[in-house]
Amino acid sequence: MILGIDVGNTNIVIGLLDPATDRPVKSWRLSSNRERTSDEWRGLLDPLLRDSLASAPVQGSIIDSVVPAITMPMTTLCAEWIGLPPVIVSAELDLGFGLTMERPSEVGPDRLANAAAARRLIDGPCVILDLGTATKVEAIDRLGVFRGGIIAPGIGLCRDALAARAARLFAVELTAPAEAIGINTGTAVQSGVVRGHARMIEGLVVDVWAELGEETPIFLTGGFASTIQKVLRLPVIVEPDLTLIGLGYLYARNTAH
Repeated sequence: MILGIDVGNTNIVIGLLDPATDRPVKSWRLSSNRERTSDEWRGLLDPLLRDSLASAPVQGSIIDSVVPAITMPMTTLCAEWIGLPPVIVSAELDLGFGLTMERPSEVGPDRLANAAAARRLIDGPCVILDLGTATKVEAIDRLGVFRGGIIAPGIGLCRDALAARAARLFAVELTAPAEAIGINTGTAVQSGVVRGHARMIEGLVVDVWAELGEETPIFLTGGFASTIQKVLRLPVIVEPDLTLIGLGYLYARNTAH
């Protein structure tokens, strides 16, 4: 097995990846606590992974992290736990696709992992929607080049910002009411936040398609994927494990002997 660690701003997703498929056989979601040391992370993960590791030893590890404060303790943990330093996702790896970004070193490793997964799954042009702390729309063209993308505030941030800045509004559950026209303040906010986010995404995808010159498949992933899928007017391929699949693919490409 390969240990894949996806460190996001809100959550960390840890998966045991099958090298034959790059898919997780088991995964866990933890909060992204920036204060934990490598020993504390090990104490937290040991009970979760102990049984799985006993039956299927880990051959190596790979980390994509957008939180520098967590990258180092996770790197130390993997090196001590497995006996090999982890692969760290960056634009310097053999990605399996081209990059046309002005500054490749600035591209988030989670975005690279998602693009790698899309390359692994369909090997063709596509759009990737990753709905987490930020909402990201990524574009891969027919030549297999990661052209770049769009980054917007995530749906949770939009809800929280509205509640924080408007005295008479409040945080609501992130679900869309049955009708677009809210019949009370709560459903009006839900419609605006959830439906509004979905319509923003639809418009951005249409813009991306226009620049790619074709309508492509759309991957949908991230913690808020199920929230938006229900009201999205576009056909999507829902892949909750997209980032972990990308980590498995990148590990294989960069450790082949």
